[in-house]
Amino acid sequence: MESPCILVCSIDDATGYCFGCGRTREEIGAWTQYTSEQRRALMAALPERLSVIERRPRRETRRARMARERGEA
Repeated sequence: MESPCILVCSIDDATGYCFGCGRTREEIGAWTQYTSEQRRALMAALPERLSVIERRPRRETRRARMARERGEA
């Protein structure tokens, strides 16, 4: 199943969108229950959502930590 998750998993307080994928908590939780059409429609909306997030996550993300531990950061 296609997913927009990039292992950032931190929610922007101002918008309610995940910094990594742009989904809301509710959309993340219901992702596996969505039809393919619903997932495609949501995926189409994500670039616009991500463009309105101005801040970075308040904490180190899992992806950043993994890269740092591998010596890539």
